Amino acid sequence: MDSIELTSREPRPPSEHYGRLRVHRDLAPAQWLVDAYPDDTLFGKVAGMCTPGFPAYARVLHPAALDDHPVRWDEVARKDPAGVRKVDGETLWHELVGADDEAPYIQEQAGLPGVWDEMAWEGVTPAPVARLLAAVLSGHTETPERCWYGLWDGYGTYDWDNRVPTFPTPHRDHILLGGALNEVSSPSEPGWQGRGTGYIELPELWWPEDHSWCVGSDTDLKSTYVGSSRACVAALLAAPGLEVHPVDPMARVG
Repeated sequence: MDSIELTSREPRPPSEHYGRLRVHRDLAPAQWLVDAYPDDTLFGKVAGMCTPGFPAYARVLHPAALDDHPVRWDEVARKDPAGVRKVDGETLWHELVGADDEAPYIQEQAGLPGVWDEMAWEGVTPAPVARLLAAVLSGHTETPERCWYGLWDGYGTYDWDNRVPTFPTPHRDHILLGGALNEVSSPSEPGWQGRGTGYIELPELWWPEDHSWCVGSDTDLKSTYVGSSRACVAALLAAPGLEVHPVDPMARVG
């Protein structure tokens, strides 16, 4: 897995860019997302993360790690006797490692020698997963060069100017960014603002201009969700390097 170094707090990013993505103050491209959520009934559901109404949905699991190398959840299931034996679209990490549902956080970080020593990545889509995901999704849109992104305005890495407007979803308020699909991981690239390396959050939401799919993640989750065509979900399920399961749009997120 990519090494992660926390950066010191900066006053704010350049007024027009976040990585190679551009900050947009006209929120019209996000209106379809806002309109998809008339109330908060989809909070905590898959469709609440990546927009209701798609023919199919997929859950992309964030890997755990052993000695900085990615570890799949199904490998943990095979080798960790404490937890569940089979991973599906609704399996939660604490269930996988046999942690207590009432106070799982310390237990779910404990590790298992020779299997994993870092729990599944909790947060927005990790950059290595984002790059693999983008490579698949690029074949399922007519507009890979024209994509839109939602970035939660509550991250402490930067103090966003209050003149930058936001749009709401059931989980967060987001700043609108725009750029090509292959630029989604650019905020994590070394030195994009001349500041050297460091972990910068990627956008939680991604969608192409033709609305053929939508990607959703969150700072509190260990998975990324995709709403799309059935053919796109099938391609994700077959993609090397990704651990993906089909999931019901009304399933809980985790």
